Amino acid sequence: MRQGLQKLFNTGDPEEAVRQIVGEVRARGDAALIGLTFKIDGIKLTSLEVSKAQVKNAYQEVDMKLVDALHLAADNIRFFHEKQKENIWHELKEGNLRQIIRPLQRAGLYIPGGTASYPSTVLMTAVPAKVAGVGEIILVTPPKANGAVPPATLVAADIAGVDRIFNIGGAQAVAALAYGTQSVPNVDKICGPGNLFVMLAKKLVYGVVAIDGLQGPSEVLIIADETAKPEFCAADLLAQAEHDTLAGAVLVTTSRKLADEVIQEIERQIKELSRPQIIRESLEQGVVVVVKNAEQAIDLANLYAPEHLCLIMRDAEKYVDRINNAGCVVAGEYATVVLGDYVAGPSHALPTGGTARFSSPLNVSDFFKFINVIHEDKASVKKLGKAASVIARAEGLDAHARPVERRME
Repeated sequence: MRQGLQKLFNTGDPEEAVRQIVGEVRARGDAALIGLTFKIDGIKLTSLEVSKAQVKNAYQEVDMKLVDALHLAADNIRFFHEKQKENIWHELKEGNLRQIIRPLQRAGLYIPGGTASYPSTVLMTAVPAKVAGVGEIILVTPPKANGAVPPATLVAADIAGVDRIFNIGGAQAVAALAYGTQSVPNVDKICGPGNLFVMLAKKLVYGVVAIDGLQGPSEVLIIADETAKPEFCAADLLAQAEHDTLAGAVLVTTSRKLADEVIQEIERQIKELSRPQIIRESLEQGVVVVVKNAEQAIDLANLYAPEHLCLIMRDAEKYVDRINNAGCVVAGEYATVVLGDYVAGPSHALPTGGTARFSSPLNVSDFFKFINVIHEDKASVKKLGKAASVIARAEGLDAHARPVERRME
């Protein structure tokens, strides 16, 4: 990677390369997007925006079973986030004080792509934004080698209600969303996962726009007792390892017998999978931990603060209230992350790398903001003015004190 960066940007530092990319997009707009896409990926773009006709035609290239599955997933995601909105969207009015809620005017969604398509991520980010009432949803995603966006991505975007789609990716796409170009409008917030360069770009433009977070490699921690089926545990660990070589797969169990059986099961199942090299490299940093009891396992989980936490235990539900740090908890005998990844309803865009200690999953509240309103009249000035004046003068800000004092005269 560093050799490639040196050749392209005359630096081996990824952050410096991203800084150059962002600066070029700010200066040259569309021309930079087209030039950088060719420079970095060797793809010649003839246009930046996907047309409505292209989106419509995408349905002819996608199996109807997938279309039906995407509709089912979208319905579940929409239902969950509508209920969440009902629970959160309460405007405050108390005396002279109010707090009003407003959706963002424009949100930008980054969807990974290029060699693969991720229609599930489209739904998991766009549907909550739509439910929140965002005025305009802009989607960017890397094109395939022929310059086109995978049809499944286009179909998912249409189902989710995305307004505009651009076939650009990488740090340059993030810069375009942050600063705007001749074709790409600037947005209020950028959400969605990506590679190292996408995350560095999000970090760099934060402050110009809001971001949802800096998601790293995916991870799962499974807590299992002697009642868990080893084939289930192994399958979930392998599914996580399949993401990429940096994915984290951890099993914490109260049963040494289960631990041994899961390791054996992993070796058996991996032979049946299509990405064994990636999985094996990922599992080199995987961990199987045997603990004394469930309480110790829960303590470890809270310390680790995993993106996904599976509780495959007897009476799993009773342990949920003890979880303080996790992106998503999946509980029960048949608990599997995969249902949450695709169709259960809550968004699969989750905090990683221990950030679940202070971060939340992507949800409707990511797409609206609170505005405080203070109604002031003569009575409120009489009641509060003296205290405001005293505090202002104590801070040495007499110009702050005077507006209140004049109204009190």
